[in-house]
Amino acid sequence: MSTPVPPSHPDFDPAENKRRMEAGELYYAFHPDISGARRKCIAACNDFNAVGSRADFTRRQMVELWKKIICDDSPNPPVHADAKADEAQFTLKYPYIDGPIKVDMGFNLKFGEQVYINYNSTWLDTCTITVGSRTLIGPNCSFYTATHPIDPFQRNGLKGPEAGKPIVIGEDCWFGGSVTVLGGVTIGRGVTVGAGSVVTKDVPDFVVVVGNPARIVRRLDEARERWEKGERIGESV
Repeated sequence: MSTPVPPSHPDFDPAENKRRMEAGELYYAFHPDISGARRKCIAACNDFNAVGSRADFTRRQMVELWKKIICDDSPNPPVHADAKADEAQFTLKYPYIDGPIKVDMGFNLKFGEQVYINYNSTWLDTCTITVGSRTLIGPNCSFYTATHPIDPFQRNGLKGPEAGKPIVIGEDCWFGGSVTVLGGVTIGRGVTVGAGSVVTKDVPDFVVVVGNPARIVRRLDEARERWEKGERIGESV
């Protein structure tokens, strides 16, 4: 992986630096453009976390705060005259998050519908983190796309470059508490990850993994067979 032009060089291009970050190439994380985006995301997280326990905040208001974290400016559905009906518009479409939550950049998070995230999650999304629909994430889980060079001379503290690798999580997964997922990992559909596990390698569909590093301890053959026959989770209650 080639070392990028440093910020002190006259040919340094902030747009190219951001492109390299999102592409998983070496880039400079402490350039003002990247640091500014990170601070903006931190402020949005602080706003979200500050009201997360308030009973007077509606689901609509929480979704609006969440969308600021992920830099989503798409319009919300019109306000429904009935309060319960208005809440229902947001219950399943957007992730349900029990803060506090910590996010690095925000705009690289891509969540499906009916995702649940329990307390104290951390998302280092220098590269894209994709979470499939109906996935449930326990407390204290962390997802790290960011990485640093192993060579300390290249790493060079705050002056050196870093990189990243995306994380892809399939639909219908369940993560126990205190799970860590590292960059470059793809987790298949219908996977259960045991509490305290560290996922360092790809995980196939419909299995249970536990440990550090996480390893397969059970295959969910019945669930796989139902899926292959055309049954789909979420089609009926």
